[in-house]
Amino acid sequence: MGAEHTTAKTQDILQTLEWRCIGPHRGGRVVAVAGDPSDPAVFYFGACAGGVWKTTDGGTYWENISDGFFQTAAVGALAVADSDPNVIYAGMGEACIRVDVSHGDGVYRSTDAGKTWEHVGLNDTRHIARIRIHPHNPDLVYVAALGHIYGPNRERGIFRSQDGGKSWEQVLFRSEKAGAADLSLHPQNPRLLYAALWQVQRFPWSLESGGPESSLYKSTDGGDSWIELTSNPGLPTGIKGRIGVAVSPARPDRVWAIIEAEEGGLFRSDDGGATWERLSTDRNLLTRPWYYSHIFAHPQDPDTLYVLNVQCWKSTDGGRTFTEIPTPHGDNHDLWIDPRNPQRMIEGNDGGACVSFNGGDSWSTIYNQPTAQFYHVATDNQFPYRVYGTQQDNTAISVPSRSYKGAILWTDCYPVGSAESGHIVVHPQDPNLVYSGAIGSAPGGGGVLLRYDHRTGQVRIITVWPEIYGGWGAKDLKYRFQWTFPILISPHDPQVLYTAGNLVFRSTDEGTSWEAISPDLTRNDVSKMEPSGGPITKDTTGAEHYGTIFAFVESPHEAGVFWAGSDDGLIHLSRDGGQTWENVTPPDLPAWTLISMIEPSPHDPATVYVAATRYRLDDFRPYLYKTNDYGKTWTRITSGIPAHDFTRVIREDPARRGLLYAGTETGVYISFDDGASWQSLQRNLPVVPIYDLVVKDNDLIAATHGRSFWILDDLTPLHQLNEQVTRSPLHLFSPRPAYRFPPPIGSGRPGGPGKNYRLASGVPATFYERKTPEGETVRDLLDAGQNPPDGVIITYYLREEPEGEVTLTFRDAQGEIIKRFSSQADTQEDSHGPQEPRVPARAGMNR
Repeated sequence: MGAEHTTAKTQDILQTLEWRCIGPHRGGRVVAVAGDPSDPAVFYFGACAGGVWKTTDGGTYWENISDGFFQTAAVGALAVADSDPNVIYAGMGEACIRVDVSHGDGVYRSTDAGKTWEHVGLNDTRHIARIRIHPHNPDLVYVAALGHIYGPNRERGIFRSQDGGKSWEQVLFRSEKAGAADLSLHPQNPRLLYAALWQVQRFPWSLESGGPESSLYKSTDGGDSWIELTSNPGLPTGIKGRIGVAVSPARPDRVWAIIEAEEGGLFRSDDGGATWERLSTDRNLLTRPWYYSHIFAHPQDPDTLYVLNVQCWKSTDGGRTFTEIPTPHGDNHDLWIDPRNPQRMIEGNDGGACVSFNGGDSWSTIYNQPTAQFYHVATDNQFPYRVYGTQQDNTAISVPSRSYKGAILWTDCYPVGSAESGHIVVHPQDPNLVYSGAIGSAPGGGGVLLRYDHRTGQVRIITVWPEIYGGWGAKDLKYRFQWTFPILISPHDPQVLYTAGNLVFRSTDEGTSWEAISPDLTRNDVSKMEPSGGPITKDTTGAEHYGTIFAFVESPHEAGVFWAGSDDGLIHLSRDGGQTWENVTPPDLPAWTLISMIEPSPHDPATVYVAATRYRLDDFRPYLYKTNDYGKTWTRITSGIPAHDFTRVIREDPARRGLLYAGTETGVYISFDDGASWQSLQRNLPVVPIYDLVVKDNDLIAATHGRSFWILDDLTPLHQLNEQVTRSPLHLFSPRPAYRFPPPIGSGRPGGPGKNYRLASGVPATFYERKTPEGETVRDLLDAGQNPPDGVIITYYLREEPEGEVTLTFRDAQGEIIKRFSSQADTQEDSHGPQEPRVPARAGMNR
């Protein structure tokens, strides 16, 4: 099919496809929270890569309210106007710039409590730390923008809009290397502001937090002018890093600052920043300051403040001593306290968002938010198959692709080891055995590899070279392993396990012992292997280990044919079991490009696809390549993917040669012509980073990094689509095999939004209704994953919309009618259940 013809007809077929979220409903990172100042049950949170969510019942259920409006997924700041709670601002891109941080595209505004949103500019700020709204004027708003974290840019600092985002002024700017990390506004005197600027840059191999341009400022005229406080008496001298700042609403001259510095700590001023006193050097308040440095003042008590770090800390004596407030998950980032009722609050942490009505004595659950951030995805060979992944800041987990209960509940999921950051594989003959990668900062680090046995629940460390490396640079390690190092079971022998650091390793005894089968397959540039962090604080969790093999695969066609791709831009091939290796890197691939994924074609042993990325070098272009001759020549295949949407994964469909799927920072793309052209496969999939894709039983499963797992059911129409089909007046596609399951819904019909309902299994659930682009009503579960459609899925093509009735008839082998469905509405309401499904009759594809 020609490219233009394929594009038009593919859009016809895509209108019938719909993704479904299977969960898990276990929250991901949250650094932005806010509450409605007038309605005590309404709160909001922004997921680090999953959009804005709203609850109207105090955190019992959450509903996404940004899908269909936002063009990026990461929310770094949220604010609700105190004078008009219908006005909400969302700042995109988080400023807690860990290794898997996602960028944003500026500011969005809602004037109807989140029902609709409008993009209001600051596109190139990339990462926004805070938004503050004037307490009496919802159109007067301030934005603290960190800017690009992988390179310099000018759109950073403090911005002000006096017309609700129609126009912006840059009211505080230090340089292209320092952006804003915090902003505090006094609610009784909104002309009084304090701002913290932070000089910081991430590199693929390091994080540099701090420099001479990290600084603290004050404005007494609403941002028209600023006074620098950085060197005022009592504040630390020398280089500073990240600074958090909070002014007390109850005492306008009292302000706190938590400062990353050699002589840093928690500081307080009682004269508006003229002089300061250091109150605490407690490391519990200062751990990993580039990731935390969050401080919040009590709205009514001038002696009470909160400092968020790994734990949540509260002081009632002005900041001299602290007690811990337990939260549902560690790594705490944002806190909103009701100014009229300080017992009412919402807190954001690396496990989600939680609500309290008793000042933090108890919190709502974080097991009702499908915002998990996954790195990779695998499936097993059970029926129905289960889906596996490593969730950031949590455990590896197994989730069923469907449940007999009618919905996929949290109780259907189970952990498969403590891995959070890496690849995951399941033994093809024994789904009880799962191998996964974990972060390496704990004892046994150096690329922690875990073996989990579901029969016993045992997790065994099978790391290649157990080594505690806290404080070390990668150059000092025996073997270098990345945050997401490869793990692979041989497609030819399930007893053979592979993993890779800077060398490739093989085990034939389930990881009890290992042998190296390659030399160093990286550039081995030791200048990029120093201890990460500085110039003040080191950060050596293993996330910044560089000069490693990031992608590794064995050919499914030929045993002992290996492909390896490094994070510093090299691709190597071995065709003799690892005895010799050839550098087959594409000649036009820029140096230091991260090789994210290598996909051997299921159809041709000489064909391989590669997904690569350079976003950590401030280059956001997509990089996809293919070779048809074992790497002798390469073709770049990115036509149709936007120039700013970088790529992490590419897969070829096992059932149709040249049918490709690619995952980018914002979604999924499809190619019918072996990569010559791409088009969106997004449909109802939310805008979200796609870290991995896999095809299983003609389903496409996506590991999102912010919205849990999603499945696109039944790819068989895509396999059968060709030019002959689209030229026909009508075509009935052959359905895939179907299986009979117990009815999923038993005791009635879901009603309107938020309607309580009971599944056939007796398990209560809650639904809400939404409209598809075609105007159809769909009921989604708020607190559980969705099952696939029941029964036989029938797909057919109509070249033109028919004028009369369309019928779909099923007959037995003797030609007798079993069942007939019509496109015309059935006016008789069945009191025992919904009406008979109608046959859709649109021009194009129907399902």
